[in-house]
Amino acid sequence: MFQEFYPDECADSAYDIHYEALYQQGYRGLLFDIDNTLVEHGADADARSIKLINKLKKIGFNICLISNNSEERVKRFNKDIKVKYIYNAHKPSVKNYMKAMQLMKTNQSNTVFIGDQLFTDVYGAKRAGIKSYFVKPIGPEKEIQIILKRYLERIVLYFYRKKYRYKQVMGNKKR
Repeated sequence: MFQEFYPDECADSAYDIHYEALYQQGYRGLLFDIDNTLVEHGADADARSIKLINKLKKIGFNICLISNNSEERVKRFNKDIKVKYIYNAHKPSVKNYMKAMQLMKTNQSNTVFIGDQLFTDVYGAKRAGIKSYFVKPIGPEKEIQIILKRYLERIVLYFYRKKYRYKQVMGNKKR
């Protein structure tokens, strides 16, 4: 039930992911949502997001922003981090996940998506066949449709946690 919306991994924040381990596992491309994933909704790139992106570039990752926002919004965010980007991505449509991988010269087996929404970010990544990280939103929601989606996400996350808690308990009993 709801498995197409289940992320492959969860983290408290995009800033808490162990990117070095992902690189060691062979991942080379990182796709990021912007709003409430890297910064609060509508904010410009801040010192923390700039530092993270620079660190990821030094590790060796190719990076692409993939956002449902307008070109003006994405360009403004990207001004100081200077990575590839796709705006008006129509997530969860698969088309622009694939386009982002082409831009980065990566593929489904070595790309990871990081985002804060199950029904757009995670679902789109799953449909595109790439690993997904679900992170807690950074700030409060401002758009009514996202506020409503958050209520539905809570239901999906309840079943997600229940399933994986059950797997962990059963896995421990087998030992």
